[in-house]
Amino acid sequence: MDYRIRPARRSEAKPLIGLYSESGCGKTYGALLLAKGFTGDMATVGMIETESGRGEVFADDAIIGGYQVISMRDDFSPKNYGQAIDLANHSNLKALIIDSASHEWEGSGGVLGMAAANQAAGKKGPLVWQQPKMDHQREFMLRLMQTPIPLVIVCMRAKYPMKETTTNGKKEWTRSTELDPKQSEDILFEMMVHAWIDKNHFLHPTKYTKDELKQVFVEGKMITIDTGKKLFDWSKGVVKTTAEPPTPPLTEVPAGPQPPLRTTGVNEMAHVASQSEQSNALPDDVILAKIDKVDSKEGTTNGKPWKVYFVITATGGKYATFDEKIADLANTYMNTGELITLKWEYADKAKTKKQILELAA
Repeated sequence: MDYRIRPARRSEAKPLIGLYSESGCGKTYGALLLAKGFTGDMATVGMIETESGRGEVFADDAIIGGYQVISMRDDFSPKNYGQAIDLANHSNLKALIIDSASHEWEGSGGVLGMAAANQAAGKKGPLVWQQPKMDHQREFMLRLMQTPIPLVIVCMRAKYPMKETTTNGKKEWTRSTELDPKQSEDILFEMMVHAWIDKNHFLHPTKYTKDELKQVFVEGKMITIDTGKKLFDWSKGVVKTTAEPPTPPLTEVPAGPQPPLRTTGVNEMAHVASQSEQSNALPDDVILAKIDKVDSKEGTTNGKPWKVYFVITATGGKYATFDEKIADLANTYMNTGELITLKWEYADKAKTKKQILELAA
């Protein structure tokens, strides 16, 4: 091979993103939203799908449908993953989602299965793991890191492992409070960003290769299409700095007390949503609607910057919030087209401005 020296380029640092969570927390959906924002065209998004078709549940979604799929079944060996990645490399993709990479490690024919087969065949010591780990590094990890596809998202199942602890001199096994992906211990080292997703679909990054990426993958926020757009800008060398705005003065924008955001367990709202979609079944301060648009307004008062968000429903209603998490949640519901319940109150004595108290699907 002939080598040459050249100036370093940001474009060569292709984003390799790792997402892991327990089942049902939104890995697949989040990965598709991220790919949508990054590429702008779902026809250029591919998925290596190992979940018996569950990865195709969004195939006809109005927002994130239309992606390409490579189905893997039965044998999840590193070599088969490598062949699937090679196929993706020659398919003119701009983003590749692997959903999930956990099968390569613990699925049928995966690394753990290969080691178990070696042990059953009488191999001992290092020979049990030698070939499985070599295949994992050469056939899976190396191809993953060297793909020419501009964005790769690796989804992994996760669990809270059991760990041995000592209490009052007595050893016992307890459930860890830290979520671990079901994959090789060192796979996260290769990711540019990796993060786990909680049961409310909020992201919790555990590694940033560069601090600039903290503005893209924000702690405690959901993955949205805008996340993908910001990642694309970052990959092209566009970095936008933002400061945390203080609460704007009450006289300048819609104001009022902002209770903590609740997305699940809101009993009264869940009850309303499950009973009826008719407006006459709702209290006066709760609406049932679809979100048409999420907008924002920024300004400065007395030298302090502020930002307020506006959630606009399909029927033209306009509701304000200072809480960026509520705005992110509204963006997600807008993208999915879900029917939401929104509780509000007037923000001014003249009763001309409305602010959001609670939001749930």
